[in-house]
Amino acid sequence: MRVISGTARGRSLKAVPGMNTRPTTDKVKEALFSMIGPYFDGGTVLDLFAGTGGLGIEALSRGIDHAVFIDMDPKAIETIKHNVNAARVAEKAEIFRNDAKRALKAMAKRDMKFDLVFMDPPYRMTDADEMLTTMLEQEMLSEHAIIVIEHDSNHTYPEHIGSMTCFRNAKYGEIALSLYKKKQDEQEDRGEELSS
Repeated sequence: MRVISGTARGRSLKAVPGMNTRPTTDKVKEALFSMIGPYFDGGTVLDLFAGTGGLGIEALSRGIDHAVFIDMDPKAIETIKHNVNAARVAEKAEIFRNDAKRALKAMAKRDMKFDLVFMDPPYRMTDADEMLTTMLEQEMLSEHAIIVIEHDSNHTYPEHIGSMTCFRNAKYGEIALSLYKKKQDEQEDRGEELSS
């Protein structure tokens, strides 16, 4: 497992010990970033259920300014700390051990806003849409935020979640990616396509 592109390109990342965490494969990560970037001009990313921290670190490597990593597993937290140091992005990272829903409440109190959110909960959990709804209600998303939900390919999330709409859905074997952004962004994109 490694950082694929950007300032930390090629740096190796450690996996979380044990079988509780399955990191996003390099192949899926590469496909994902080609859909949402591939590079960024600043902004803040939230890596919820961060595991190894690989997605947030990749975003930092590709130009995001700041990353918040959340995970419940103490081994994951240690791994993320190791990996942000290995990728030399530690000064841009905040790492918290917390339950995802409690973490969202705490961040809402701090008036934190995100431009990019990765949600990769354990596949038995299918409530990422509820967490996205919470983020919308608490106004935690910037106007052009992109939300990435990684989930079991047998599960389907709704096309619309509040003011967000699913603009891409991709399957890679047992893994699926559902990408959301605000509805007006989708209309703008269609307008650009028509005018170009």
